[in-house]
Amino acid sequence: MSNFIKQLNPVYFWDVDFKKIDDKKSKRLIIERVITLGNLEELKALFDHYGKKEVIRTICSLNYLDPKTMNFFSLMYDIPLTEFKCYIKKQSGKQHWTS
Repeated sequence: MSNFIKQLNPVYFWDVDFKKIDDKKSKRLIIERVITLGNLEELKALFDHYGKKEVIRTICSLNYLDPKTMNFFSLMYDIPLTEFKCYIKKQSGKQHWTS
């Protein structure tokens, strides 16, 4: 297990064996969990480990992000909402009702 993985809270990875997580093979899962559940120190470690460009590219390619997380990264890194795959997917989906 890498030093980077040791910095993360194992609770975020309830559905996988935390001791077997590989930071290269599970990059997408790690980025998704840390940006949605992590704290500022974990976010910093994430960006330090993978680099800003790779983290942003992965965030934009995720199939789902909650609106709060998506808006945070959009504002923080000046990314238009239309760059997020999940935003485009949501807009193209037919809404049967609104609540």
